[in-house]
Amino acid sequence: MKNFIYFRLLLLVAVSLLVLSCNNDDEGGPDFPDGSTESVNLWVQDSMRRYYYWADQMPAKPDYHLPVKDFFKSLLSPQDRFSFAVDPQDPSSYPRSVRNMYGFDYAVIQLPNGNVVTTVKLVMKNSPAFNSGLQRGMMITKINGQAITASNAEQLTSSIKDQTVIDLTVGNWKNGTVADEKNIKVYYGYSFEQPLESKIFEKNGKKTGYLYVYDFPDGMTSALNQKFALFKASGVQELVLDLRYNYGGSVSSAAALCSLIPSNITATSPFIVYKGNKNGGEVKRTFAQQIAYDPTALDFNTLRANALGLNKVYILSSNSTASASEIVINNLKPYLQVVQVGDVTLGKDMAGFMVEDKRKPKKISWQLHPVIYKVFNANGEGAYSNGIPPQIAANEYATLPLLPLGDSEEALISSALNSIYSKSAGREVLDQGVKILFQSDTPSAAIGK
Repeated sequence: MKNFIYFRLLLLVAVSLLVLSCNNDDEGGPDFPDGSTESVNLWVQDSMRRYYYWADQMPAKPDYHLPVKDFFKSLLSPQDRFSFAVDPQDPSSYPRSVRNMYGFDYAVIQLPNGNVVTTVKLVMKNSPAFNSGLQRGMMITKINGQAITASNAEQLTSSIKDQTVIDLTVGNWKNGTVADEKNIKVYYGYSFEQPLESKIFEKNGKKTGYLYVYDFPDGMTSALNQKFALFKASGVQELVLDLRYNYGGSVSSAAALCSLIPSNITATSPFIVYKGNKNGGEVKRTFAQQIAYDPTALDFNTLRANALGLNKVYILSSNSTASASEIVINNLKPYLQVVQVGDVTLGKDMAGFMVEDKRKPKKISWQLHPVIYKVFNANGEGAYSNGIPPQIAANEYATLPLLPLGDSEEALISSALNSIYSKSAGREVLDQGVKILFQSDTPSAAIGK
């Protein structure tokens, strides 16, 4: 389920010092036979009491007879959009989304004239969708022979997740309509790790580096280091980070990226503060400490050798920008000016780690992914559960077709470049004539709750 790992919204915080081996009698609860649903649920409850951020809000007398997944959900706070549980022995328990099953995402939008169209906004490299010929900017007119409308888009998206092959009718956007329609099949399958994509734009002698970061897996520091070495050698003076579709991942990798951007930080500069329940307390990490939690990472000083030393960075965002990506935005702010371009982020101001049964032999196969910490930057700033708003609001869908990521004329990139090269201090205005009606990577679709 490697594909799942890269698309989950849960931040991966390495906690090698913790031994997660809750026993049924930890809290003096009822005794159930080993292997029973009730015994698994008791272990779930004990684990959540220990680690869950909202442990004090859990019901005192839950129904131990519920199926495990339902029992887990019954413990969650109404404020919790992100915690989930999976059983590796049951693939159907894993969160499903169009992106992690087929490797693409789309948006249903309403144009100023009232027409409703569906555009492909993301196609992952070396994914089933990519191999079928799907491209960003294409328009989808039908899914499995059914025309997409504002009223059925969510239902169609849900039905896709229950299939292993989907038939799409797609075309190109020309002169305000869909042309060159054709039918393609996309099969459920694996999507390979996504590469970092970069470009260097130049105008009036000033060079701007562009870096598209799809996610934050562990083990990406070497790739980041190579990209910034190229930027530095090329004399890049400005930087545009594209995190618009980045769900997050490893906080260590996010810290590594952040270490490559500003001037005047050291290994001991504070990077992040984790605040948990009464058991978790408060945990502070410097840049060097957080990076080192990935055992495969290059160390802080090695990365700093290729740091750009900037006093400003532009970050492209959308409501799919979540978790570790939001940490990048929030936790750079104490060290340089962050100019966010695009839309409000998702609002996952929290982190966690996987909780599983470490007893030998293992008695319970379920894995819990609860919210464990709220996260804050070096200045104590956080609490962005409603998302982080941009300084420059820009609508990715204002002009169709969508251009490739990395194209200087693409909506969000051009907004950032206009600010860089024109020194415009004004706030961009969203195109009120284009409305987003539905997106396949909505939080509920991505999390599978």
